[in-house]
Amino acid sequence: MTNAPTEQHDTAQQDAEVHLHEERTEPLRLTVVSDFICPWCYVGLTEIERLYRHWDIELDWAPYFLDPSIPPEGRARAPQAPDAPETPVEARGKRLGLDFRRGRTFTPHTILALQASEFARGTGTTEQILDYHRALFRAYFTDHEDLMDVDVLVRHAEACGLDGAELRAGLANGTFLDDTNEAIEHAYAIGVQAIPTFIVDEKYAIVGAQEYEALERVMENLHANRRAMPLPDPHA
Repeated sequence: MTNAPTEQHDTAQQDAEVHLHEERTEPLRLTVVSDFICPWCYVGLTEIERLYRHWDIELDWAPYFLDPSIPPEGRARAPQAPDAPETPVEARGKRLGLDFRRGRTFTPHTILALQASEFARGTGTTEQILDYHRALFRAYFTDHEDLMDVDVLVRHAEACGLDGAELRAGLANGTFLDDTNEAIEHAYAIGVQAIPTFIVDEKYAIVGAQEYEALERVMENLHANRRAMPLPDPHA
C-alpha cells in the first residue's frame, strides 16, 4: 500500500487552487498517517519534519496498518540480497541521511508500536513525538530491532523524554488499544488507501512521500505562513 514517488498524487495541491485568495490567520493542521514498517513513511516523516520547522503548521498523528495480513505474531521474511541493485526508497533515503540497512528477517505486527505512538501523542511535545517516531523507524530499518518487544518501545520512549513506566503499564493493560483501533478504522473510513498520507486541515490529502519542494507548493497554495524564524533542528 505504500506509494513510490512515481505513483503519488497531490490532492491537496489540486483542490487548494480554489482557495488561493484566502488569507490564513491560524496554523495549518497536518495529520501524518503512517506505520512504522513502511519505508516511504520514514522518508515522508523526514520531509514533513523539515516542513514543520519552516512553516506555521501543527502536527498530529494517526495510525495505519501497512499490511493488515501480518499475523499477530509477526511474519518471517527473506532478507534482501546485499548485492541487489539499490531500490528507489534506499536511494531517496540516502539523500536524506536515512540508513535502510539490508538483512531484516522478520516483519513485526505493529499494533504495540502504534499504541506506543498513541501514548506519545497524548503525553509528549511535538519534538518528543517527532523524536520517538524517528527512533522507532531507525530501530526497525537500521538496527533491525523488534517493534513487538515492549522493552524496545519503552527504551526508545525514555530516550525521547517520555514516561517509560507509564507506557509499559499502558501497553500491558491495553490502555491505548481502543483509541488506536478506532483511529485505524477512521483512516479506512475516510478513504486512506496508501501511506504515508498527510491530511491537511481535515479537508485535503497529500498521498505519498512527496519531495520537499512539492510540499512547499501545497503550503503556498493553501496560504500557510512561513515561520519568521525556522525552528531549530536538534539533529542538525
